[in-house]
Amino acid sequence: MPSVRPGGTDAHGPFWSEPGTLLEHVPVAVFGLDDALRVRYWGPGAQDLFGYDSRDALSRPGARLFAGPPAGGSGPDPSAGLVERALSQGYWRGRLTARHRDGTTFACGFRAFPVTGSEGHPVVMVLASRSEELDRVKTNLAFLDALFETCPVGLVMFDPDLRYVHLNQAMADMDALPIEAHLGLRTDDVVILSDGGEYQRMLRKVAADGIPVVGTLVGMRPRGRPDRDQVRSVSFFPLSGTAGSRTGVGGVMLDVTDREQAILEATAGRQRLALLDRASTRIGTTLDVDLTAQELVDAAMPDFCDGAVVEIVEWMDSPALFDPSLPLLTRRIASGTVLPPPATELVSGVETVRYPPGSVIHDMLRANRPVSAVVDEAFVARTVVIESRARLLAESGLGCVLVAPLIARGTVQGIAMFGRSAERPDFTEDDLALAGELASRAAICLDNARLYSRVQDISRTLQRALLPSAPATSPYVEVAHRYLPGSHLTEVGGDWYDVIRLPGDRIGLVVGDVMGHGVPAAAAMGRLRITTKALARHHGDPAELLTELDVCAQEFGIELATCLYIVYDPADGRARIASAGHLPPLVLRPDGSVDTIGEVLGVPLGVGGVPYGTTEIELAEDATLVLYTDGLIEARGRDIGTGLDALRAELGTAAPEPSQDLDDLAERVLANLLPGPPADDTVLVLARVHRRAAGGPPEGRAPIP
Repeated sequence: MPSVRPGGTDAHGPFWSEPGTLLEHVPVAVFGLDDALRVRYWGPGAQDLFGYDSRDALSRPGARLFAGPPAGGSGPDPSAGLVERALSQGYWRGRLTARHRDGTTFACGFRAFPVTGSEGHPVVMVLASRSEELDRVKTNLAFLDALFETCPVGLVMFDPDLRYVHLNQAMADMDALPIEAHLGLRTDDVVILSDGGEYQRMLRKVAADGIPVVGTLVGMRPRGRPDRDQVRSVSFFPLSGTAGSRTGVGGVMLDVTDREQAILEATAGRQRLALLDRASTRIGTTLDVDLTAQELVDAAMPDFCDGAVVEIVEWMDSPALFDPSLPLLTRRIASGTVLPPPATELVSGVETVRYPPGSVIHDMLRANRPVSAVVDEAFVARTVVIESRARLLAESGLGCVLVAPLIARGTVQGIAMFGRSAERPDFTEDDLALAGELASRAAICLDNARLYSRVQDISRTLQRALLPSAPATSPYVEVAHRYLPGSHLTEVGGDWYDVIRLPGDRIGLVVGDVMGHGVPAAAAMGRLRITTKALARHHGDPAELLTELDVCAQEFGIELATCLYIVYDPADGRARIASAGHLPPLVLRPDGSVDTIGEVLGVPLGVGGVPYGTTEIELAEDATLVLYTDGLIEARGRDIGTGLDALRAELGTAAPEPSQDLDDLAERVLANLLPGPPADDTVLVLARVHRRAAGGPPEGRAPIP
């Protein structure tokens, strides 16, 4: 690198600007002196600085490179002082007057340190640069340090992954976040933007294309102060990585909020719309009341508030007329806060809340619109009746609250309460309008969820009433039965079963499935079950019963239903079976083998015109009949044949012992075949049969009462 600056040796002042980096314009000479003060090593930079090539420099006295004694030293040979100091101190730096080959002298800065030469003798390696070049770099670096530390404009440096690696205090103050807290984060972690990712795309484009952007206006909120809207004028430029420096993106930012108030207002409007948009997608994803309320709480934090609760109003009377002179009872079903304790206990440590007359909740109900209030002693006194809760509220750090009614079908269903810390500004009129929008959207979802819950309760009650609560018992048949509702909206369906006591110690086993789900299917199922029980006492042959039941199904308007009917006679151990399109029963033998009664045929009930047949089989003592519906063996991604094989395999692992508990077996079958909630209603009936001895029931078993 040339030792003379471009354009000659004229002075350029203390801040000389030129192409490239500072380090590229500081020539460094490297050479070595042995203990005899002769040149042992000579680099290209030394030739540029002193004018000697290697042939003229190597093995020559080092004294000819200097003009004058060493700084602070004595003696005629400056090289001797340099070598002596380097050897004795291990490292020396200082300034000496150097001499060029042409006889000119110049001030020069030196760094010297000893190394071991090739023959074991010490050699002092020397780095040298013109003092004026070093002074220029030092001056510029001092200027840059002072600029970075004291400049009122934000300065920032990002790495190639656009993470913060360096910034000044002005930038940290602008973000309301300490310098150290920035390091390693991305811009999305530091500021809140509502620009659809445009800011990030701009940064990535500068990093990828190397084209600077200058003076772009961006609206944002620092996460350190989410209540403070800002407009910044931002400029970004690529960092080249020349001379080993860091690559990435550099930036300059200026807060121009006051100047760009219109942009600020537009940004705030976009942020409100963004919050409403997020709320519309997050609230009401299920028909669960508690989960819907929690979705409202989560959607509001932390952008809109620092804490929130949702409460359902427990009206005293059911046309629910509000009386401001009476206390108001609510049930808290969702809560959350980003504030530290005791705010967490304040929002979550209670289930039932009683608001006295004159509370802010009463003010909200009288106005029938959102209201806000400052949390002070008067607010606490007229809102909280329990002293311990009042103390929590006073110590929570909340500075103001906003209460909005959850109104659906013209009735206040509940309240949503939002709170902000004392460090954030009070709620504005725009905030009241936004809270009203949030509450309005949430109220519809909550009302739908509550209506669904009521329908669900009605459906469950109906199904419990229609299914047998206590199937018939017999000393000749042990029965274990299970019913699992499918994961459908009403969680009820048309699957049914029954155990019917018949004359002559016989037992009737029936299982059926009405196509469809919900209350209509459950109602049809109930009619078929009751009709089957009545017909069973008058029809000894299963085929005759199904024929009569088919006629009834057509009269009931039931278009498609399956049914399997089995009559077991303990006198001879025989079972008579008829099927109306139902899945074939299985027989678990005492030796652990499993048979499928596949010859049972028939068309579903409600079709009409097709006769039914009866199949008769003999069952061994302690054999187990297995009746089920398709929810047990049919699942998404698995056909009925595969499911039936799995059921047979699961039954085949049962211990072939009469003492095995049928309830345990039923639980194991359901757990292994349906590890999660079933997609369809599921019935499983296990019936272990015994023969009747000549003198009465089997030993240890009581007769039928």
